[in-house]
Amino acid sequence: MIRDLKNENRNRIYILVLSFLVLLLSFKSSNQWSDLPIGNELLWWVVQIIFFIILLQTRKSFSSSQLEKNLFFVKLYFSWNIICIIRGAFTAENYWEWKNLVATAFFLLLPLLVYVANSFLSLQKISKTWFKYALFMYIPFIPFIWGDGVGRFLMPFSFLLLFFPILNMKWKIIVLLVTIYVITFDITARSNVIKFIVPLAIGLLFYIRKILAVKFLNTIRLLLLFAPLGLFFLAASGVFNVFKMDEYVDGEYKTKSSVNNLATYEGPDEESLIADSRTFLYIEVIESALLHEYVFLGRTPARGNDSAYFGEFNKLKLNTGKLERFSNEVSILNIFTWLGAVGVFLYFLIFIKASYLAINQSNNIFIKLIGINVAFRWAYGFVEDFSEFDLSNIFLWIMIGMCFSVSFRKMTDLEFKMWIWGIFANKKTMSKKLLTNLNFNRKS
Repeated sequence: MIRDLKNENRNRIYILVLSFLVLLLSFKSSNQWSDLPIGNELLWWVVQIIFFIILLQTRKSFSSSQLEKNLFFVKLYFSWNIICIIRGAFTAENYWEWKNLVATAFFLLLPLLVYVANSFLSLQKISKTWFKYALFMYIPFIPFIWGDGVGRFLMPFSFLLLFFPILNMKWKIIVLLVTIYVITFDITARSNVIKFIVPLAIGLLFYIRKILAVKFLNTIRLLLLFAPLGLFFLAASGVFNVFKMDEYVDGEYKTKSSVNNLATYEGPDEESLIADSRTFLYIEVIESALLHEYVFLGRTPARGNDSAYFGEFNKLKLNTGKLERFSNEVSILNIFTWLGAVGVFLYFLIFIKASYLAINQSNNIFIKLIGINVAFRWAYGFVEDFSEFDLSNIFLWIMIGMCFSVSFRKMTDLEFKMWIWGIFANKKTMSKKLLTNLNFNRKS
C-alpha cells in the first residue's frame, strides 16, 4: 500500500515535469524558423535526455498485459531502431555524423510515448499544461517566427481539431482563430496548411457519425495506407507521378514566399504551389541506396543519402568530405535511409495495427477518428513530415498510443467527451472527479 502510494506520487511528479518539457519543446520545434531561437544544442539534448528518462521510469506503471500484446510491432520497430543506432556508432566518422546520430536517436526513441498515452490522466495533464500556457508563451515571439515555425509551435491545436465538435464555444473560437492564423500566415508552408485542414475535416465527421459505417471508415483507412505505395510504383514505372501536378494542371499558381532556398540560401520572391519538389529527392535517395547497397538494412542514423543537389554544402561548408544530405523533408525517405526497407516495413505495420484497432475495436467515435488521422500521417509521410524530435512527431506517437490503449478504446462517446472537457476544466480537481465517477481504472 505504502509502496503503491510512493509510486503514484513519483509518477505524478514525473508527469508534471514531462508536461512542462513538452511545453518547452514548442520552442525547439519552431527554432529553425525563428529570428530569436531559444536555447542551444546542448540545452535541447539535456531536455530530451530528461524526457526519455521519465518515459523509461514510468513505462511499467502505465503498461498492462493487454497493451503489451498489442505493442508487438512497436517493440519490433523500436528494437530495430536500437540496433541501427548501435550500428551507427560503428559507422560515424566525423563530428557531424556523431551529432546526426545523437539527434536522430532521440527521434527514433519516440515510440516510448505509447506508454504514457495509455494513461488517460497523464495524457490529460500533459495536454492541459500545454493548452493553458502555450499561447501566452507564443505571443511575445510573434514578431520573430516566420514560415513553418508558426504551425510547428502551435501543432497541438491540430490534434485538438479532431475533437472540434465537442469543444465548448470559447475553445471552438480559439481553435478556429488559431487554425485560420496558421493557414493564412504563410500559404507556402504547405505542411502546416495540410496538417490543420485534414484533422479539422476528420473531426467534422463527428456530425455524421450515425451514418458512418465501420466498413466505410476502413475503406478510407486502407486507401490512406496503401495509396502511397500504389502511387510510388506508378511514378517509378513512369505511368503517373502525383508530384508533377504542373504537367496536369493548367495555369500558374504562385505566391510570395518567406522560405529560403535550401541550395543557395537566398529567399525567392515567388514560389509555385504546384511545383514538383519531391521527385528528385526520391531519385537521389533510391540511387544512393542502390549504389551503396543499403536498401534492406539502411545506412544507419549516422549517415544520409548521396545528394548532388545539397551535398556540396555539407562537403565544403561543413567539411564532412562527403556529398551527402543527412535528412530530407520526406519522412519515409529518412526512415528508408536510416533503417532500410526493414525499418520502413516495421514502421508500416505499426500504422496498420494502430488504425485497425482504433476503427474496429473501439467503443467511441473519437478514437476511430484518431485512427483515420494516424493513417493519414502515414500517407503524408510520403509527401513531407520532417523526421525530427518535435511536437508534430510527439503528438503522432501520442495518437498511435491512444489507438493501442485499451483504456481509451473502452470509453464511450460521453466518457471521451468528459476526458476532453477535463483538459480545459477551471478547477484543478474537476477532471479527476469526472473520470473517477466513471469508475475508470488507471490502466487496463
